[in-house]
This record gives sequence, structure tokens and C-alpha cells, in this order.
Amino acid sequence: MSFERQELSRRSFLAHGICVAAGTVAGTALTSCSNILRTSALKPNARTRFGFTIYQWGKNWDIPTLIANCCKARTFGVELRTSQSYAHGVELELDAQQRREARKQFEDSPVTLVGIATGERYDSPDAAKLKAAIESTKAYIKLSRDVGSSGVRVFPNSFHDGVPREKTIEQISSSMNILGAFATDYGQQVRLEAHGSVGELPTLRAIMNNVNQPSVRVKLNSDKRDTRGNGFEHNFNLVRSLLGDTLHLHNLKDTGFPYQLQMDLLVKMGWKGWQLLEVSDKVPDRLQALIEQRRIWDELLAKSLNA
Repeated sequence: MSFERQELSRRSFLAHGICVAAGTVAGTALTSCSNILRTSALKPNARTRFGFTIYQWGKNWDIPTLIANCCKARTFGVELRTSQSYAHGVELELDAQQRREARKQFEDSPVTLVGIATGERYDSPDAAKLKAAIESTKAYIKLSRDVGSSGVRVFPNSFHDGVPREKTIEQISSSMNILGAFATDYGQQVRLEAHGSVGELPTLRAIMNNVNQPSVRVKLNSDKRDTRGNGFEHNFNLVRSLLGDTLHLHNLKDTGFPYQLQMDLLVKMGWKGWQLLEVSDKVPDRLQALIEQRRIWDELLAKSLNA
């Protein structure tokens, strides 16, 4: 039995309970969670999955509301953004009991807590700021382990005037080696996202050339700039062997990024990770917009499988 089907079987059993518990949040729609889980099982060769990064659309959803809405949208993986302004409340300040309670809410639901999205970055020429970023990331790695997720998102992030590019690249690589060794002890992954001026895929490849920790992986960000130079497929292949368990999608209606080509390449290589929707577009109904994005994603996947 595949991991996907094992997970669906376990979560289908639990789904009825979470549907009832969250009924006041999502109403009668949640009573069909078990059916949704059974009918959403992917084909055996389609191991990539659709998930959600709360960012703006889920910013004011607490954990029960988040679980209920994700269930309605057939979105069974979640990445929590942290910054003290999110309703889910999963932040560094949680004590041990609160962390266990947050973890249990996800474990007793159909929704997997995939990761913690931090804003930590390792480009600063200020040694004190760099040290603070590394230490803060270590704390987030512990939080991620405690609440049951599998890794943390971090940024590279920017080149600075007066600082040689090579020095910044070396500094980020060194930071990743420190954090990668730490994350391994906690069973976590450090996901270095293609973000900021350092985040172009050829540059991430250069950073990773000097990283010797297998727990450090590259996180794609579905950015239009990834199509520059020799094109998207070339840039994708630079980091193909370095991909982690998650990537970010944005508005799938945006034709400026080759979402179908990216899906084709991921399916072809048998990538098993979560494709996490991260959007800030203003919409009248965020839940309905999430449902629509899931539908578009399903169409992309179907085309890749039938190619």
C-alpha cells in the first residue's frame, strides 16, 4: 500500500470526528470529509499533493477554522506562516503543553501540518544579525518538531552594496551547514526558498554546491524570473536533484509562469512533495477561491499524467 493511501486510510477514520468537532465553523459541509478523502486519492503514480500556505488567505483562520476550510477545499497539507499576527497562534512563545495541543489538532484531523514558514534570512553583513537569525531558526526547528511538522522555510535573501556576491553566497552556505546539522538532530528539513535577489535558481545552485548537509533542500517559488536565461526547464534542472518536500505556487490563473511545464517536470521525475498555494490576491471569498485553485491544480496534474 502506498504512503498516500495509507495516510488517507488513517485520516479517513479520523475525519468523521474532526468534522463533527468543527461543525460550528464549517457547517454541514464538513460531514462529507471522509467521502472527500476517499475520492481525492491520487493515482498511484501521482505522488505530488496540493497544499496551502496560510500567508494572506488564511491569516485570520485559527486551527479549527483552517482545518475545516482545508477539508472543504480538499487541501490536506498546510504550512503555517509565523510572525505574531496569525490567528493559528503557533509561535515560538508556546509552552510544551500548548505545542502538544496544536500538534494533536492536526494529528486528529485529515490535514497534515507540512511545515513552518519563517522569514529568517542569512545575508546580513552584520555579524550580530546573522547570529541572531541562525539562533532564531534553531528555535523554529524545535517548534516545528514539537508541533509535528517536518521542516522550516527560510530565505537566502539579498545581495548588499559593497559586499562581494561570492562572500554572501559563502556566508549563506555556511549558515545552511550549521542549520542543516542542527535540523538533522530534530528530524527536520531546512527549506531554502528561491526568494530575494539571491534566490535565482542558478545562485541557489551555487549556494548548495557548498552545502554538505542533506537536510538542507531547495524550495521552488514559482517565480517568473525562473524563465530567464536559458529558460525554465534549464533553470529547473540546475536544482532538480536538490528539491525538498515542498514548493510554493501562486495564483494558478497567472499565465506569466509556466505552471503546466513545472507540473510536467515534477510528475516526470516522480517528485513526492507538497505543492503549497501561497497567495495574497484580493478575492471576495477566500474559501471559494481556494476551492477554485484546487480545481485548476487538478487539471494541471491530469494533463501531466495523460501526456
